[in-house]
Parts: sequence; structure tokens; C-alpha cells
Amino acid sequence: MTNPNPYAANEPLDKQTEKILAVAAHLLAIPFEVVVPIIGYFLLRDRGPFISHHVKESLNFSINMALLAVVLVISVIGWALLWLPPIIWLVMRIIAAVKAAQGEFYRYPLTIRFFK
Repeated sequence: MTNPNPYAANEPLDKQTEKILAVAAHLLAIPFEVVVPIIGYFLLRDRGPFISHHVKESLNFSINMALLAVVLVISVIGWALLWLPPIIWLVMRIIAAVKAAQGEFYRYPLTIRFFK
């Protein structure tokens, strides 16, 4: 008997689909910073090691950048540096997307891993 809902099972994804979703996990986090990584984490974490790695990295990076922004806003000297995190954030997102498209397990540097 076949499964009436083929999308219900958490079957591993093929390599090309994993790459596309990994790139999307990084690039869609640009306009939707925390929302896409959280959704991706809960929907895709069990679908294969490659996509699981990238959605976790994207979510960890989102959390780290949010914490950095809070620290900079609270600190007095942080106001002078408030322009820097968005530039770093955008560049790192693009680098991660390129690495995911190449099939590499990319890790954001200097990122605390809340989800491993």
C-alpha cells in the first residue's frame, strides 16, 4: 500500500533539492531574518545532514546577529559601530549561500552554536 500523503514522511531529500533549500535557508533570511531559519529548522532538520547543517547554521547566525545588535544598542560605544553588523550580516549570508550551492558544509565564523 502506498502512502496517501507522500509529503508526510521525513524521507531524505536528493542532493540537488538539498542544495536549493540550503541556499534558500541563507538567502531568504535576508528579508525575513529570524522567521525563515526557524521555519526551516523545524521543517527540514530531519531531511538529511546537509540541509540540517545549513538550517541550523542559518538559525544560529540569526540569533547571534540579533544578540550583537542588542549589545551594540545598549552600549554607548556601540552606537558608533551600529552600521557595521548589517554589512557583515549581508556579506556572510551571501558567502554561506554560495558555499551551500557548491555543496560545502559552511560554518559562519565567530558564531555561537545554540543548535548543534
